[in-house]
Amino acid sequence: MASPWDPDRYLTYADERGRPFLELLARVGAVDPATVVDLGCGPGNLTALLSRRWPGADVRGLDSSPAMVERARQAGVVADLVDVRSWRPEPAALDVLVTNATLQWVPGHLELLPRLVAAVRPGGWFAMQVPGNFAEPSHRIREELAAEEPYAEHLVGIERPAGHDAATYWEVLAGAGCEVDAWETTYLHVLTGEDAVFDWISGTSLLPTRAALPPELWPPFAEELRRRLRLAYPAQNGRVKLPFRRIFAVAAVTGPS
Repeated sequence: MASPWDPDRYLTYADERGRPFLELLARVGAVDPATVVDLGCGPGNLTALLSRRWPGADVRGLDSSPAMVERARQAGVVADLVDVRSWRPEPAALDVLVTNATLQWVPGHLELLPRLVAAVRPGGWFAMQVPGNFAEPSHRIREELAAEEPYAEHLVGIERPAGHDAATYWEVLAGAGCEVDAWETTYLHVLTGEDAVFDWISGTSLLPTRAALPPELWPPFAEELRRRLRLAYPAQNGRVKLPFRRIFAVAAVTGPS
């Protein structure tokens, strides 16, 4: 994506963002893979967990953000700058391919899944997780404000994350020759501070909005968005509850059906 990612801001909620990755990884049955790729590795803090689980594997992170790739490399992760939309791996070259909270930024990513699965050898594993919270106030309020003046003319056609339900991912992956386990989980994140939800989205889904707005319009937009989010997610004793639905699929690759 073209929006500037900030590794430090993204890592503010590293524990909350990392928990789905751990639960995704727990369903991957690979025992001794030789080649493992984390597609959309971000700052590499979770990619490092792949190396710990499979210390004998060649583990590589890929991401489209130069800032994220640089941070991953600083953390000791082997990482390359790659756009998932144009990535063309060799067929059956990988033992494990993981993509965590990345595909929601790729329009039409259902059509991409068979190509990703084809990069995994028969007997290997493909695992994915995407957010499923796009109907929640944290997204809806931002979109409502973005449709108002004076912001609307600057925010037409900006990147918007999107995903599908577990059944849809199951059908596509099963059709690509996989034994599939797909599920969803809603986490209840309890965050500190009355503007915690704004802080959360400012590291992810709010980035395209900030990048598209002229500098003089960002402060009033952010102030009004904070106000509306505080009403939608009222703090109680300094804490805010943020329900967050996520969609998972783990696929054992068996070959074309």
